[in-house]
Order: sequence, then structure tokens, then C-alpha cells
Amino acid sequence: MKNSITYLKPVPFVKRLFGTLIILFAFYVMVYQSLLFSFFMIAFGVYLASSEGSQINLDNNTYRNIWSIFAIHFGKWKTIPKFEYISVFKGKQKQQINSLSASTSFSEEVFLVNLFYEEIKHETFYRTFDKEDAFKVAQHFKLALNLAILDATEREQKWLD
Repeated sequence: MKNSITYLKPVPFVKRLFGTLIILFAFYVMVYQSLLFSFFMIAFGVYLASSEGSQINLDNNTYRNIWSIFAIHFGKWKTIPKFEYISVFKGKQKQQINSLSASTSFSEEVFLVNLFYEEIKHETFYRTFDKEDAFKVAQHFKLALNLAILDATEREQKWLD
């Protein structure tokens, strides 16, 4: 794909390295120990080393939400609808952690890059915790798809030039 845009959620190097090492060790366990346990190890290693994102193929006018491991992308291609504009939206991402004796929840700001079509429908193509990063991605989509950007990160929304 010569003319495509791919964005993946960043995975820390240490996490990816740890996942890769678990996968490699799982093959040793598969040969010399337990076949069943090695499959669990491989699944956990793949979970640690993988990432999610989106990809747009401008040559074929298709897009897909992808799951990626070791630069191999998986996802079903869909036809690009007639996108009308790009929105950078600020929201909250909540996460709850439970243990045997206690639980806690916390939330943090997340910035979403959405491409809107048919006035109210949208596809989320990028998610980040960095506002500047979200606007860089939106600018890239603006240049590639010739769309306007709506800044919805503040209470009062505004169109950007």
C-alpha cells in the first residue's frame, strides 16, 4: 500500500520486549514441558506485544480498525464513507482496578480524533493522552483527505484553519 495512513497506539518498549521474551520462552516450554501452558504463555505474550490502531488506504478508498503485532496488521477493510470533517474531542477514560480486598477507579483525559460522516455518524481513528499529538494526527488527515478540523477540546468548539 503505497498511499496509506496508519496509526497505532504506542506500546512502551519494555512491555513489547517482555511480551516478545515470553513468546520465545513459550516455544521452549512447548518443546520441553507443557503444550497447554505454552499456549497460555503465547497468548499473554501476544497481548503484551500487540497494539491497536487504524489504517486508511487512499488508493482503494478503504479503511480498517487494526490489531497489530510485529508490524503485521489484522482487520477487515471497509469502504470509506464521504467524510465531512475531523473532530478532535476531549473526554474522560475511566478505569477500575479490583483486588480481593479493595477496588479503586480513576479517570484521565483522553483525546479522540474522529472523522464524521452523514452529519452525526463518526469513526474514531486515533486515541491519545497528548493534545498536541491529537492535533498532529488531525492535521495529517486534513492534508490527506482535504477536510476541516473542529476543535472540540474546550467548552466552546471552534473550526481551525
